[in-house]
Amino acid sequence: MKTASVFKQVKKIDKIFKKMNKSVLQFLKEEYIYLCVVVVFCVLIGMLLILQNVKDQMTGLTIKSDPFPHFENAAYPVLEHTYTPQLSAQAAYILDVSSHVAIYSKNENLRFAPASTTKLITALTALDYFHPDDILVAKNPNVVPVVLGLTKGERMTFENLLYAMLVPSANDAALTVAQNYPGGIDAFIHKMNDKVTLLGLHNSHYEDAVGLNDDEDYTTVHDLAIILSYALSHPLLSQVMDTPTTTITSVEGEKYTIRTTNELLGRYGVYGGKTGYTEEAGEVLVSSTKMNDGHTYIIVVMKSDDRFGDTQKLLTLIQDNITYQSIHP
Repeated sequence: MKTASVFKQVKKIDKIFKKMNKSVLQFLKEEYIYLCVVVVFCVLIGMLLILQNVKDQMTGLTIKSDPFPHFENAAYPVLEHTYTPQLSAQAAYILDVSSHVAIYSKNENLRFAPASTTKLITALTALDYFHPDDILVAKNPNVVPVVLGLTKGERMTFENLLYAMLVPSANDAALTVAQNYPGGIDAFIHKMNDKVTLLGLHNSHYEDAVGLNDDEDYTTVHDLAIILSYALSHPLLSQVMDTPTTTITSVEGEKYTIRTTNELLGRYGVYGGKTGYTEEAGEVLVSSTKMNDGHTYIIVVMKSDDRFGDTQKLLTLIQDNITYQSIHP
């Protein structure tokens, strides 16, 4: 009897343990599923945060269209007769826009102060945020040289400020654009450098929106050619840079007659570009031209003693002197 009683007790205990094991296993199974759900949820949240951070960093920096065609779809340009032009410029560059091939280069990666060619990046950066009809206020336009002559509190459309920046190279217009950017000048300069990084220009850096900081601003003839190529792909900028003279008006009714600083505009097929000059930078010029062959070329000279004369020599170099060879796969 005692043995039977013990056996019954053992069976009872065994049943209890089995029930406990099933409960524990069920609990662990439920906990494992819950843990997996939590891990997946955390991973998804992390990915969303990363994507949002990337989106925030890229705000205002998206290139709407690639200004350059795919290389394999363009014919390769070659100079028929090669010679070395005698230039005063310490660096020079000729870019065929359709193929993105350099026709001529001299010290293409040597860094120089960009002077007022800085305003090309200023314009491109501003176009990511401002609309042509936005009204901007001259907050503190005191900069030497002034060029336009804006007064504190004077209002002007962003489009008119673009004309002032790129036609007569008005420093006060460029400064006004930077001052009206959210976060002010420092935030704007940060976006300028984001822009050159986005364009893949690792030999360019800017510390002001005007082009007067010769100690810290730098770029190369190669990078300037790329910058102008991209600027020309924007219809408004292309139109502005091809303007020899015009009159702009402030909201208050003040009229300003402005004239281009590019003496070659309208000659030799030159239709757009930007000048620059400081004592440190020397004479700087980046120009675009459409030749008789229908192709567009960009010519850049930096640290020059005669930017217009040097550019004319480079125009002569490519005039009726380029053939295009087919690219085979």
